[in-house]
Amino acid sequence: MDRAQPVTPAFEVVAGAGSLRSVSGVTFPHRWTPAGVSVETDFTGGHLLNLAAAGCVLNDLYREAEPLGIKLRGVRVTAGGGFDPETWASTGISYRVELDSPASAAEVDRLLAAVDAVAEIPRALRAGAEVRRVL
Repeated sequence: MDRAQPVTPAFEVVAGAGSLRSVSGVTFPHRWTPAGVSVETDFTGGHLLNLAAAGCVLNDLYREAEPLGIKLRGVRVTAGGGFDPETWASTGISYRVELDSPASAAEVDRLLAAVDAVAEIPRALRAGAEVRRVL
């Protein structure tokens, strides 16, 4: 199922798990899936920022699906976003979720809305965060 909005292709990353895990990329251990999570990305600051959002959404889909009784066979989150070339301020991050689930469309919509509301990294980015160097 794809409940998608367009993803900005700049600094695009893909994180997948279960039946939607990629055979390419790097695999990391994952608490909710025995085969781990696949990550397809370049190693730049922009990619890593977008990966933080994608990884958080992927994790939270598994976390929030369990108490709702929604079975997830696979999850893929694609995220991307750019930067203003003059200020290097983020132009925002957009993400798309693909799910392999026997759940109804209404259940999937409820899960996606719950995750969008609680996912910690997207929430922190939406609110803004101070970043400072310490000595």
